[in-house]
Amino acid sequence: MSFINDDFMLKNKTGKRLFEEYAKDLPIIDYHCHLVPKMIAEDYKFKSTYDLFLGGDHYKWRQMRSNGVPEEDITGSTPDYEKWLQWARTMPLLIGNPLYHWTHLELKRYFDIDKPLTEETAKETWDKCNKLLARDDFSAQSLIKKSNVEVICTTDDPVDSLEYHQQLKGFSTKILPTFRPDKIVEINKETFLPYLESANVKTFDDVLRFLTEKIEFFHSVGCRLSDHALEYVPFGIGDAKAVFEKKVNGGEVTYEEENIYKTAVLKHCASEYVKRDWTMQLHIGALRNNNRKMYEKLGPDTGFDSINDLCIAEKLSAFLGNLEYDYVLPKTILYTLNPKDNFVIGTMLGNFQKAPTAGKIQFGSGWWFNDHRDGMEAQMMALANLGVLGRFVGMLTDSRSFVSYTRHEYFRRILCNMIGKWVEEGEYPNDKASLKRIIEGISYYNAKEYFKF
Repeated sequence: MSFINDDFMLKNKTGKRLFEEYAKDLPIIDYHCHLVPKMIAEDYKFKSTYDLFLGGDHYKWRQMRSNGVPEEDITGSTPDYEKWLQWARTMPLLIGNPLYHWTHLELKRYFDIDKPLTEETAKETWDKCNKLLARDDFSAQSLIKKSNVEVICTTDDPVDSLEYHQQLKGFSTKILPTFRPDKIVEINKETFLPYLESANVKTFDDVLRFLTEKIEFFHSVGCRLSDHALEYVPFGIGDAKAVFEKKVNGGEVTYEEENIYKTAVLKHCASEYVKRDWTMQLHIGALRNNNRKMYEKLGPDTGFDSINDLCIAEKLSAFLGNLEYDYVLPKTILYTLNPKDNFVIGTMLGNFQKAPTAGKIQFGSGWWFNDHRDGMEAQMMALANLGVLGRFVGMLTDSRSFVSYTRHEYFRRILCNMIGKWVEEGEYPNDKASLKRIIEGISYYNAKEYFKF
């Protein structure tokens, strides 16, 4: 019998019942991911098993490198099957890594493959997957439909035309953009000045005007969330216009000046989000592009990022407090990549909660290096200890893969097992109505209510 069975990750009777009765069959709201809208609109047909499972997946590339696989066999011109074989050789060594579970869930749910992926089963698995991928019902749109996905929010730059989102308005799953203005926020990154030129932005007033116009355009196409990737949440008060002018005139912007500019731009965005009832997502704590040599060769998002260990509390508090004081604090989800900050985030939420929105400030699910069992449980336990777990808006894939929706199942199993354990240990009553509301809420309904798509 496959280890991916009905009891997978469920270690107690109550958890099994919660999953089967309340979580298993609910639709998916995937409110943050990195799928390519063009691939959905054009109903992309996958060229091979490698293309579906490993193409662009830097999570897997990273572990292949750790297993001594040459770069040519990961991102180079080596034939797809040879790359797949290298992944199959790596898989049995990934005991304890969520990629082992995710890959087998994907093989089971989409291809009905029960055998563990190894060097010995690589060819058999390759052939079966390839045969199915050649069918019309294994295209990008078909995989989304098979996954029972109600809403997908992609991640999009303000200059994107959103043409593919508009083409997809008749698709059964809502495909909505998410506003990600990092390139015009990060004033000290090498992409800043070229971005201004591409956006025809010349003055600080142009920056604010550009952002307002693009936010309104995104809203007209169905966008209801923004996303900001930040090493830390900045805060500084001063003349942002002068900082901008210094930068465009060739000056060196100091750390303090950078904080002034970023605060002003993010606050302007937040004020626009509030007007439209958007949710602002702040992804905090990634240390990106650590390997300069490989960054120059492959570019960003190729598996050379890690966790930062900056102190985030004071500036985060000042930033949120400044927005709240001026009535421009939107619904906000705070994600931390460093679990040392779980209790910082968990306590920060309570400072800025406000009716009528239940759980207005959210603690985002275990993100990136934390979306494994331990990370998910640690995030939810911190939230349970310090806040209202029953209002949590739940899981997202944060993925570029069309078969990553099994991560929602993975999360729901972990959630049900954790709560089932609390019930069986006498820490919460076996009250079916209350448990139903909690499990169904975290799995689906809380997000549906919170985002109001």
